[in-house]
Amino acid sequence: MGFEIGFYGIISEPVVGWVAMADAMVACGVRWIQLRMKHGSPAERLAVARAVRARIPVDFHYIVNDHPALALQVGADGVHLGQGDLSLEQAREVLGSTALIGLSTHSPDQVRSACALQPAYIGMGPVFGTTTKLDAEASIGLAGLASMARVATVPAVAIGGISGSRVAAVMDAGVDGFCAVGPVNASREPAAVIRSLLRSL
Repeated sequence: MGFEIGFYGIISEPVVGWVAMADAMVACGVRWIQLRMKHGSPAERLAVARAVRARIPVDFHYIVNDHPALALQVGADGVHLGQGDLSLEQAREVLGSTALIGLSTHSPDQVRSACALQPAYIGMGPVFGTTTKLDAEASIGLAGLASMARVATVPAVAIGGISGSRVAAVMDAGVDGFCAVGPVNASREPAAVIRSLLRSL
């Protein structure tokens, strides 16, 4: 399926603060970092996105969730789109042909449709129940994840309820990376949690 992503970091309402979380991820060598800011005014989102951009090295991948125009404004490397967001084609019109665009998927059929568009990667999940998204789809389980991974033709990242004890089983399902949004963002020592997750790889 392509390159190995490993741990895909998502910054989402972190208790230590947006910039501190970005610093922790960079210090741990997390090379894919997504800003997922669901609350706040457009001005607040812009300020946070710019502050995080300033902390991420140019050879890392900085992705903004949901908002191609915001990604363009702050010089992000790309955007992640859910099933209800703008289409990949619309995002390309905003960001250009070289932007990294990720797509969320929740079923094998959605995987096939997403892969036909040739995104940089796809997200698959939620694998297990999650509390970090109020509008999350029903969990797909490890068997569902494996069935989606089998039909993926681009790098795939698993998300949803993944903790350190579940990393090995998730990666064995055939994906190229995983997210652990809750355990990292809820911690006052996120670097320690990230390093533990990386050891699980």
